[in-house]
Amino acid sequence: MNSRPILGLTMGDPAGIGPELCLRALREPAVLRRCVPVLFGDAGVVKRIAKINGKSRTGTKDGNGGCRTLSLAEWEKLGAVTGPLIVDCAALDAKKIKPGKISAACGRAGFVFIEQAIRSALAKKIDGVVTAPIHKEALRLSGVNHPGQTEIFTALTGARRSCMMLRSGVLTVSMVTTHIGYSEVPKKLSVRRVQDVIELTAEAMGWMLRRPPRLAICGLNPHAGEHGLFGQNEEEWFVEPAVVQARKSGIAIVGPLVPDAAFTPGQRKKFDAIVTLYHDQGHIPFKMLAFDTGVNLTLGLPIVRTSVDHGTAFDIAWQGLADPQSLFAAVGVAAELAAGRKSKGGGL
Repeated sequence: MNSRPILGLTMGDPAGIGPELCLRALREPAVLRRCVPVLFGDAGVVKRIAKINGKSRTGTKDGNGGCRTLSLAEWEKLGAVTGPLIVDCAALDAKKIKPGKISAACGRAGFVFIEQAIRSALAKKIDGVVTAPIHKEALRLSGVNHPGQTEIFTALTGARRSCMMLRSGVLTVSMVTTHIGYSEVPKKLSVRRVQDVIELTAEAMGWMLRRPPRLAICGLNPHAGEHGLFGQNEEEWFVEPAVVQARKSGIAIVGPLVPDAAFTPGQRKKFDAIVTLYHDQGHIPFKMLAFDTGVNLTLGLPIVRTSVDHGTAFDIAWQGLADPQSLFAAVGVAAELAAGRKSKGGGL
């Protein structure tokens, strides 16, 4: 019996760098030591990329790294997974794709790949999902009513609560809000939501570190509001009460911290993870420190989900130039979480 977890990789936006990264993962020894990868994507895209980039970039002359390619119907009937596979979702006409171009067809296909991987994970055919990047504008053009992958996973898995976490060896951050405009952030804050993200972060970090984590949380406004001088007392209304409740439940957390000083080297050494209140408050320092090696996790789901922490990189798509290290790191984290989930009988 294969002891490695079976991980579903989603191709992402077919016009971006996701397809070539996933194909490299199918033959990467470090990936194959950690898991059995199953790529949910499009067989036509695989063939086109192989033809453009050649054997050296994709593993074999047919571009599939020696993997079997199955239709969705064949995949659904398949019993044991014994080696890397490509599941052809047949979600678009690969001949019409223009690399590096935004299109509704590619946005829809990226969603279909995710949808099929989630179905397989919920059915326990795979042990987790690792996603390549989608393009949010293409997703919107396709009519999908979700702003990003975190929201897609939350909706399709029926999760009661969830949050985004970015994890690396130098910084880990989680976010109370993600893909909304700045003007909407205060409206989305509540004591319950802030407390949920603190609890999800503590749970995930505790499992990964095998000890109680040390957390911090940022304020929303400059100087963390300076007692109402800046902002509308968001720190007093939402953050401080959530911190009090978290401490009562046994979570070690400090804050609200002054945001512009929260990520200095000295501060980062004090904490295992920092909870941030909006997208760029966490993403900007994280990508400054770990752009090529960071991993995106969705916490609170009934399944394991990790992702690369970068975009579709349309400017270099299908050229064989994309760095696969973030994807390989995401696979490693997903394999670790999947193994832990099996041993605990639950999930993050």
